[in-house]
Amino acid sequence: MTPCIFCQIAAANAPASVVYQDAHVTCFLDTQPVNPGHVLVVPQIHVESLKDLPAAIAAQMMIVAQQLMRGLRNSDLQCEGINLFLADGSVAGQEVSHVHLHVIPRFANDGFGLRFAPGYGTHPCREELDDLAAIIRRAVS
Repeated sequence: MTPCIFCQIAAANAPASVVYQDAHVTCFLDTQPVNPGHVLVVPQIHVESLKDLPAAIAAQMMIVAQQLMRGLRNSDLQCEGINLFLADGSVAGQEVSHVHLHVIPRFANDGFGLRFAPGYGTHPCREELDDLAAIIRRAVS
């Protein structure tokens, strides 16, 4: 079985343009960037799904993402806004089976966008929303 490429990068056993690293996360430039400065925030431990990641490491990912966002906005890179994106599971678009958070600098007319599914923008009635909320509350409890 081939070792996970993100685990290899975190262990400095594979090439990467590292931006930041601490005991919990490694951050490096995406080799298929949406825009220049597109960074991946990756936990040091191998976990495929965010649901299995210890909460403290998930929190550290967000803290570091916030630092990266400040850095991108203060850099000479074109950055008028930023998207944070985490795909969890292949159906959601996760291509590497290791949790990772994309920090994507954005600017007007950069050509990137999210496509919403047909039916987006419909407004379910309050009763339907309340029923869905109850289902989720039961599952979270």
